[in-house]
Amino acid sequence: MSDFFQTGAIATLHRLGPTNLARMERDLLQFAEETPIALVLPCHIREVGTKALRQILRELKSVQYLKQIVVGIDGATRTADWQRARQLFSQLPQKPVLLWNDGPRITALRRQLEASDLSAGPGGKGRNVWLCFGYVLASEEARIVALHDCDIVTYNRELLARLCYPVAHPSLGFDFCKGYYARVTDKLNGRVMRLLVTPLLRALKSILGQHPYLVYMDTFRYPLAGEMALEIALARRVRIPYDWSLEVGMLAEVMRNTAPRAICQSELCDNYQHKHQELSARDAERGLNRMAVDIARSFFHRMTAEGIKLDAGLFDTVLSAYLRQAEDTLRFYSADSAINGLKYPRHEEENAVATFVRSIRIAARSFQENPLATPLISNWNRVESALPKFLDEFHQAVRLDNAA
Repeated sequence: MSDFFQTGAIATLHRLGPTNLARMERDLLQFAEETPIALVLPCHIREVGTKALRQILRELKSVQYLKQIVVGIDGATRTADWQRARQLFSQLPQKPVLLWNDGPRITALRRQLEASDLSAGPGGKGRNVWLCFGYVLASEEARIVALHDCDIVTYNRELLARLCYPVAHPSLGFDFCKGYYARVTDKLNGRVMRLLVTPLLRALKSILGQHPYLVYMDTFRYPLAGEMALEIALARRVRIPYDWSLEVGMLAEVMRNTAPRAICQSELCDNYQHKHQELSARDAERGLNRMAVDIARSFFHRMTAEGIKLDAGLFDTVLSAYLRQAEDTLRFYSADSAINGLKYPRHEEENAVATFVRSIRIAARSFQENPLATPLISNWNRVESALPKFLDEFHQAVRLDNAA
């Protein structure tokens, strides 16, 4: 059973014992009559046919409260790949709509955006999610959008219900819900969260004080979780990062576009597993190293936008403070592992911290060289203002791809 402690910056909705899933799904079916719910699934063609995705589809077959399922397919450069993805998802009774993100029609629309200085950035999960949100807006069928990944090994439909419930409930008053969970096997997983994000945020707080942005970010128990649900109006306003800072960048955008009292985090499951990334300690362009660089740079950009002055001296202090926080964190997790009988690969953990120190240094140098560079894609309000017919053209392109 989870604890019921509230941190105070935003509401935390705990999983207090076994969930009455039937009751929750009945409620959602009723809520969805007034506030239809769309599910967005960003998917790479490599995930089509995997054990994790097959399990997700088995669970989704029983979900009756979804008005719409939108699947963004990345990496399908061949027609055969696109048809294979369509065939797999056709088993769902909700008749999902697939976006052929690398197909000729959507590629032509992306060029139209670039010609209007509204580039959606390079391919990746961020652009995929942004396009899927755009289709949900264009189709005008849903008032709530939920999002989760396609590589969740431990998926069951309770996760989706607990994600949607806070935003769909008409009396709770939430515009945005972020998922959180534990990630444990025979050892503690989630290295970037445990050994980079939390120590870095607390290092920044120790230097800069209780700044609202830092307090807000440190409130989330798993800010790197890919699961979230939000009202459609918020999906229209937020700018989505196209790099590996998607999750933390989205949290910052949500803070900017809605009130803290309308933001919550929900515990989705007992334990959560998905595919693991390599650390790539020697290559800052790959794996967790690349992710750490993008996340640290996202923090620096947001802090500057909040009016915090960052200079070389501050970055040196941040590195020292981070290392101190990370060393304490290693001791805490070692004790946590010991009392629970888990393995604790101390050398691997210390190697990860050493890698993240280099990641922070690279992010700081990159930020100083170009402090105005940002990976944020324009929000859909701006796209509609610049290209009033774009969403209609996008909707038609997707319809033709799915009818072909």
